[in-house]
Amino acid sequence: MTPTPAGTRAGQAPESAATGTRASRKFAERNWVGGSFAWLWLIVVMVPLYWLVITSFKTQANYFITNPLKPPSEFTFENYQLVIESDFVRYFMNSVIVTVGAVLPATLISFMAAYAVVRGAGNRFLQGVNGIFLMGLAIPLQAVVIPVYLIIIKMELYNTLQAIILPSIAFAIPLSVLVLANFIRDVPKELFESMRMDGATEWGTMWRLAFPLTRPALVTVVIYNAVGIWNGYLLPLILTQSPEKATIPLALASFQTQFGVNVPAVAASVTLTTVPIVLLYAIGRRQLVSGLTAGFSK
Repeated sequence: MTPTPAGTRAGQAPESAATGTRASRKFAERNWVGGSFAWLWLIVVMVPLYWLVITSFKTQANYFITNPLKPPSEFTFENYQLVIESDFVRYFMNSVIVTVGAVLPATLISFMAAYAVVRGAGNRFLQGVNGIFLMGLAIPLQAVVIPVYLIIIKMELYNTLQAIILPSIAFAIPLSVLVLANFIRDVPKELFESMRMDGATEWGTMWRLAFPLTRPALVTVVIYNAVGIWNGYLLPLILTQSPEKATIPLALASFQTQFGVNVPAVAASVTLTTVPIVLLYAIGRRQLVSGLTAGFSK
């Protein structure tokens, strides 16, 4: 007779294994439901993108007389030519300057703040600072746009790209600190202790240890903030006036006239606008998923 381990009953392990096998088989049989919803969601996402691309190759006259989802019989690049001739390059460069000028400082400031919050967990001052960052998540931009406008006027930055960059940095920091802090908490404390024993300072530990290990979270923060600032409309609308300082979201209004909207030209402009964001997401998609799931393993 084969002895059974202490604290277990005979036949318990086989019964548990059989139960697990049945549960796995039952889950596999029902997995087609999740797959069906995934394909449905893919269609919901791809149909607007498909419509956007094919519309950008239609003429304005053919757009109103043909099926919106039917590809054009003759592809034309007139819409893209019109967009480029309408100072699209200037608007594009303004958006690039604003996005890069806001995302890079916001990411660096958020990383250093998140490192200080995690490493100084017992410091009351840092806990208060972290509370202020969390409170910033509850303040929408629309609620403080008037104070921001008055501050920009007081600083004599109105109608400049700096007027868009500074508030964008401020509103990007709270969520960035939250994401980065959750990821830094997952770094084993033994690594920090080994760096300290090797004589490294906190500044050296931050840049030589924490910074490389938090790359997925940094990519997540960069992509998320870049998309929000690139598509931002309210701040450029309120804080700029001249067309020379307009960004791409404001430039789309130039294709709206008194008699209607040039839909194919708008579609061409939006298609060109989404290319940098799609490339950015394609490059950092793996780090993006890792960064979004940071902190959920505990």
